[in-house]
Amino acid sequence: MKKILVITSALGGLTVILGAFGAHGIKPLISEANIEVYKTAVSYQFFHVLAIIGCGILYQLSGNKLFKIGSYAFLLGILLFSGSLYLLSTREATGLNSLAILGPITPLGGLSFITGWVMMMMGIIKEKNYLFNQREGFRGLCLLHNSK
Repeated sequence: MKKILVITSALGGLTVILGAFGAHGIKPLISEANIEVYKTAVSYQFFHVLAIIGCGILYQLSGNKLFKIGSYAFLLGILLFSGSLYLLSTREATGLNSLAILGPITPLGGLSFITGWVMMMMGIIKEKNYLFNQREGFRGLCLLHNSK
């Protein structure tokens, strides 16, 4: 899980870079419609970086493999969904018009995102330990912090 979180941290930084590039670097080179597509890619990447971090924390606290599977699904979703949208939205600037074949890849990334959310939900539903006991509150996070 540590490797996934390291990769995710790098993806978080890359999200900021790509967002800034979209706002300042590539904006004059692509159409307004493609700018919106690019922004969608950045937004979904950012949301799912946070989802992976959430799954990572839940996995570390519970050991429930559904959270790890969810992390992988979110990671695949970022690659397929956001990755394909970045490439598709910048075709006119790069001159790589043959990238249109990536269009069918985008929904596969969306399915990966959905799979990640379902895995996270199932992990939470199946979790029976103190993490989700209302009377215990955030005891799990305190135990994680104190375990070092």
